[in-house]
Amino acid sequence: MSGSPAVVMRLVASAYSVAEKAGTIVRKVLHSGELGIVEKTGVNDLQTLADRLAQQSICASLSRRFPKITIIGEEELPDEEVQEDLIENGQAEEILQKTCPAEYSGLKEEELVVWVDPLDGTKEYTEASRCLHLRAVAQKPLKGSETSQPHSTALWLLDNVTVLIGIAYRGRAIAGVINQPFYNYQLGAGATLGRTMWGMPGLGAFGFQLQEVPGDRRIVTTTRSHSNKLVTDCVDAMEPHEVIRVGGAGNKIIQLVEGKASAYVFASPGCKKWDTCAPEAILHAVGGKLTDMHGNAYRYDAKVKHMNSAGVLGTLRNHEYYVCRVPQSVLQALKSD
Repeated sequence: MSGSPAVVMRLVASAYSVAEKAGTIVRKVLHSGELGIVEKTGVNDLQTLADRLAQQSICASLSRRFPKITIIGEEELPDEEVQEDLIENGQAEEILQKTCPAEYSGLKEEELVVWVDPLDGTKEYTEASRCLHLRAVAQKPLKGSETSQPHSTALWLLDNVTVLIGIAYRGRAIAGVINQPFYNYQLGAGATLGRTMWGMPGLGAFGFQLQEVPGDRRIVTTTRSHSNKLVTDCVDAMEPHEVIRVGGAGNKIIQLVEGKASAYVFASPGCKKWDTCAPEAILHAVGGKLTDMHGNAYRYDAKVKHMNSAGVLGTLRNHEYYVCRVPQSVLQALKSD
């Protein structure tokens, strides 16, 4: 590689390190047991201290190094001085060594929009904390292969939690970073927790092993906590062999690229642009697709409305099969932007 890395590659390299820092914050807050939970619009729309600190860390770290980018974060936080220990100055060297796709090599800071979800899967995060607290209060030691229900439930819930940083240019998701703070929890005490994956269409996706559901199987992943009749009718219309109900948009895209699901079907408003920008970029980098329920692409310009009003449909392969099976009742209820 000759010369200085392209702006977008430096931004992705920074986003990688910043996402890892945010993942560390998310783990520390959980282990402290002091979540500082605030209800935003209801019990299914929560904010925790981890959300707040992680977003402060991400936004302050990126804006300090790239002052001309536009950053849009999920949490509405007051303007205040960010503690220096929240700032991450590192950059992932392996990303800086990659060759930037030619179409992105000349992009300027001011042309890029960064969408940030500091903690995707907050509901599952808070539920996991409660389960772990119950286990601690019980103080019941486990014997051999025995597992307690609160403990096993808590660990499963932590799979749903991700940190999402998406980068957009002219309304398109062109790069994404996903950190999974509690990855490897199954290995028990002493395991190194967390992993970070990233991708860019035209370059590829990294940090995971791409796998696909066998072609003769249809496995649909959908919402765990925001279901309704439209969502259920749409899932049923796909004629799935299996349905997986989990939390977090980032987690659902991970299921697609790791061969645990064929399609992510969410026929309802609720998802926002910060939920889908990073996952969409990674999915596109491996040949997948993410649209609304009409099959139309979402835009990630700085001034678009934040809500994904027409639902989310993500697939690794055969996107048109799923688009064609969306019921008319769903299409009429969910107007495309």
